[in-house]
Amino acid sequence: MTEKAIAVGAWEALFRAQVSVLRQLNAEFPTSEISFTEYDVLFNLSRAPERRMRIRDLIPHLLLSQPSVSRLIDRLASRGLVDKLPDATDARGTIVALRPEGYELFKRVAVVHADAIARRVGSRLDADELQQLTELCRRLRD
Repeated sequence: MTEKAIAVGAWEALFRAQVSVLRQLNAEFPTSEISFTEYDVLFNLSRAPERRMRIRDLIPHLLLSQPSVSRLIDRLASRGLVDKLPDATDARGTIVALRPEGYELFKRVAVVHADAIARRVGSRLDADELQQLTELCRRLRD
């Protein structure tokens, strides 16, 4: 096999694994209070300094287009889970801040969701393989 064919095969395996895992985790998502995608927004905000991010900095972490992210943020704000604030450093920008209610919901869902992740991913790979997978994915992302 050529290097190109090997790379394409590796990509195909990675892509199919991601789709399979995401579908299963989405199907097992532990709540109807928020969607899997809404959870992803809360997850990213929970890890940001002061639990807030500019929308444009949040977008690369999500698998949605900019207009979809804006609508999603509006829905979360209308439910009192996040605040939309003007960006003091850029009048065109908007900051999304995780409200305490949103953080509490995130933490409650995260505990159960982490169990599903451990079953789906952790039960298939040993600790060394999980560390290797993490490193490989970081290298691909960078």
